[in-house]
Amino acid sequence: MYQLNIDKAEFLRDVWQQQPKVFPRAFVDFVDPIAADELAGLACEEEVSSRIVVTKGNDWEVISGPFEDYDAYGESHWQLLVQAVNHWYPDAQPLVEAFRFLPDWRFDDLMVSFATPQGGVGPHIDNYDVFIIQGEGRRRWTVGPKGQYARRGNNPESPLIEDFEPIIDVVLEAGDVLYIPPGFPHQGETLSLALSYSMGFRAPSQQELVSELADFLIDANQGQQRFISSSEAGSQGLVSCSEQTGIMALLAELANTPSQYIPVLGKLLSQNRFELDICENESAMDLTELTDALDDGANLVRIGGLKVLRMEADPEARLFIAGESLPITEASPDELSLVANATCLDADAVAPLLAKPCWQNFWLTMLEKGYWYLGE
Repeated sequence: MYQLNIDKAEFLRDVWQQQPKVFPRAFVDFVDPIAADELAGLACEEEVSSRIVVTKGNDWEVISGPFEDYDAYGESHWQLLVQAVNHWYPDAQPLVEAFRFLPDWRFDDLMVSFATPQGGVGPHIDNYDVFIIQGEGRRRWTVGPKGQYARRGNNPESPLIEDFEPIIDVVLEAGDVLYIPPGFPHQGETLSLALSYSMGFRAPSQQELVSELADFLIDANQGQQRFISSSEAGSQGLVSCSEQTGIMALLAELANTPSQYIPVLGKLLSQNRFELDICENESAMDLTELTDALDDGANLVRIGGLKVLRMEADPEARLFIAGESLPITEASPDELSLVANATCLDADAVAPLLAKPCWQNFWLTMLEKGYWYLGE
């Protein structure tokens, strides 16, 4: 169990999405949840998103995984980064739990890096919030103020920016945490062999919202209303201001209609950017088999990274899971909340749910899909 030793209420009020901050010894006696060789093994898998960044003077080379071996990279000036480790490595879940004082819909993934001395990714700006937790070893981090920064080498395609004047310059050791909101430039430099953990939190962009809304309207055959006006512009080639605002008000109307936007947001916010480690089942389980397994001490365990969300004020009894809307018609709000919040449910918690046919169907379907599995 990982206990995050910060004042969470104060953090949310004064720091979250406002300013970067260092939290020394935020985890006391921190123990790495994964070893370097285990991380390297994950990066060998085709399904796992990984990359190596090689430092070359003032430039960086990025090589995408999977990787068969690492001998060619030497003993310094490179870093291995593996995305969504929490999807593939269950022992990482307790570290994720320490940050669940923030809502699940914001959580993106746990990225883990193994870095050799003088390895790093260069100065860059992220469009999401990140907590950097230092494990084994030591890394120096610098963070600059928000501002307009030129791309490295005037290359608009470069993910890197030119150097910045730091407002934070700190060496992190095991258990230290650095929080960086969106828009603040930062850079890490490895001082000794190091494992670092980046807990990323992301909100949807306007592009993602509009794209999901369009998909929903097309799939549901909705959004057929057209603009109607009582007067027209006096000039043949002119679109008047009132017409412009009237047309755009069609979108505003959708945004103010819960029956329209709740399913859009639920599906969008429950999606994952990275592949899930689906727990494949050889055959479907029936209710008797499920009940017997629970009676024998099994728990229903959610796979790593799966987002299970409910929408406040939703007129329908449903959950949004992995980009799908799943009606559970007879479920109570407390039951929906229990399933959305808990990553592991024991027999005592599940028994009242299995008294209802809607939950019986739900659990058998989730086990068949491989979103939950029977574990200890």
